Amino acid sequence: MKLKLKKKNLIIIIIVGIFLIAGITTTALLLTKDKEEEPKNTNKEETPEAPEETVKVVDLNSTSRPYAVMINNIGAARPYHTGLQDAYLVYEIIVEGGITRYLALFKDKTNEVVGNVRSARHYYIDYVLENDAYYVHWGWSPQAQSDIASLDIDNLNGLTYGSPYFFRQNISGVSTEHKAFTNLKELANLVDRLGYRKETNKDLLLNYSATSVELENSEDATEIDIKYSGSSTTNYVYDSETKVYKQFVNDKAHTDYETKEQYTVKNIIAYKVGNTTIAGDNKGRQDLDNIGTGEGYFITEGKVIPITWEKDSRSSQTVYRDESGNEITVNDGNTWIHIVPTSGSISIS
Repeated sequence: MKLKLKKKNLIIIIIVGIFLIAGITTTALLLTKDKEEEPKNTNKEETPEAPEETVKVVDLNSTSRPYAVMINNIGAARPYHTGLQDAYLVYEIIVEGGITRYLALFKDKTNEVVGNVRSARHYYIDYVLENDAYYVHWGWSPQAQSDIASLDIDNLNGLTYGSPYFFRQNISGVSTEHKAFTNLKELANLVDRLGYRKETNKDLLLNYSATSVELENSEDATEIDIKYSGSSTTNYVYDSETKVYKQFVNDKAHTDYETKEQYTVKNIIAYKVGNTTIAGDNKGRQDLDNIGTGEGYFITEGKVIPITWEKDSRSSQTVYRDESGNEITVNDGNTWIHIVPTSGSISIS
């Protein structure tokens, strides 16, 4: 009886063993099959994704403050304009005598020659403030001198600081006041010396796009004439190949003194504001009615749309909106803002 039980147990063990071996073998075969069905490595490199396009005219991540340089624009000085192509933003505004001056903003630039530099006017301070810039000038009107002091403007004055920060070019046949220039690289050292704040407390004035901006409900804009007075008109002609506007003054090409190249502009903003002669000012200096709202134009890449502008205070940033009420976005490139007297004209065709 015991012998029979032993034989029976042995048979059961053998049967269980057979099943175990079969199970292991089946599992191994399945694993092998899975491996065989895995995709083979072809050793082909994956196509890298195209790098994201970035804005080039300014570093959007930079926290440095710009330099706002007052540029002389009287006829005798204009042939000696230098470095303006490197300004990411330029304002043109009327001054006394029907002439204009530029306020050219440079950010993270080290140009060793920029000019010609001229004296400050008080309403330009509004645009220095809205960009949190250092105000670079050579002299000032009584009104500007007073406002710079009362508003505690970080200013760099050629009358106060000479070489190497400011200097006069050796240009024959030109009055001394038209020979004044500045060195942005050295101005950075002057900022250190004066202990001025280096990090900006404001965002960039404009919104920039690295890809082409499509203007809705736009019209063609290939020729622009912006008349400030009988003696001062800024003209633009669109170059469809380079997608920029060639700049002229009084129908004459506006060129750089050093590079001899004509200035070009990517974006143009133009609108009118009132101006009046300051009572009792013996030079005919102006006041500007630039706080409030109004209408104007945004022009880029051969197209124009109507816009509105709004500036709440001297230090607040001007906001430019399209007809839908959205803030405009400008193309990657330099922008000129033309603030034109109501007696002037803006012609676009």
